[in-house]
Amino acid sequence: MAQTELLFGIHAVTTLLQRQPKRIHKLLIQKGRHDKRMQRLLELAQQKHLNWQQVERAELDRRVDGVHQGVVAEVEPNRAQGESFLDQMLESLEEPAFLLVLDGVTDPHNLGACLRTADAAGVHAVIAPKDKAAPLNATAVKVACGAAESVPYITVTNLARTLKHLQAYGIWITGTAGEAEQLTTEANLTGPMALVMGAEGAGMRRLTRENCDQLIKIPMAGEVSSLNVSVAAGVCLFEAVRQRSA
Repeated sequence: MAQTELLFGIHAVTTLLQRQPKRIHKLLIQKGRHDKRMQRLLELAQQKHLNWQQVERAELDRRVDGVHQGVVAEVEPNRAQGESFLDQMLESLEEPAFLLVLDGVTDPHNLGACLRTADAAGVHAVIAPKDKAAPLNATAVKVACGAAESVPYITVTNLARTLKHLQAYGIWITGTAGEAEQLTTEANLTGPMALVMGAEGAGMRRLTRENCDQLIKIPMAGEVSSLNVSVAAGVCLFEAVRQRSA
């Protein structure tokens, strides 16, 4: 039997039904759940010719550790894309590249939140190293709330080399660092660009930093010295969105 993992939550399962229904092996629905959102999900499953099984809530509670909202799906695991996909994607873009690079982000919750933020900002892909990076597991997919199915997650062997590769495509590499002199609002974030976020506390690794074309920082007015990486990514990405739509 093929390896499967559990995906749960109405929004996450609905998004998978819309985008990649063939990944769903089994759909479990809580007995007695008849609200509009669940009816919409079941109608979509029917359109995709997927059957479902009704089970007691206790069965869903037993299967997953989290808020399942009455739906659990056994799915083929979501795979990270490889480096060849990056070239294919860049060559097919009809607008300036807009990428998010995560250097040393190892928490699946943070990865999921970054994917969700990237989707909201219109990012074309999220890139991370294969080693010392969060896996695209069920936790990350659940937190991403559907964004794991819409934003490619690309893992690369050598991040510094990949940044050089992006520069060869004319993509400007913008790194985030607390000691940077330039604020997010002062930097030019238009045109083809990749925003690099480092791990909380440690920040970007030395080789990553050396391959950035510019460094920026978020203006901080309070006592807190840093933000959660997904929050910081949101601040920077949406400043770029503001500039790019001006």
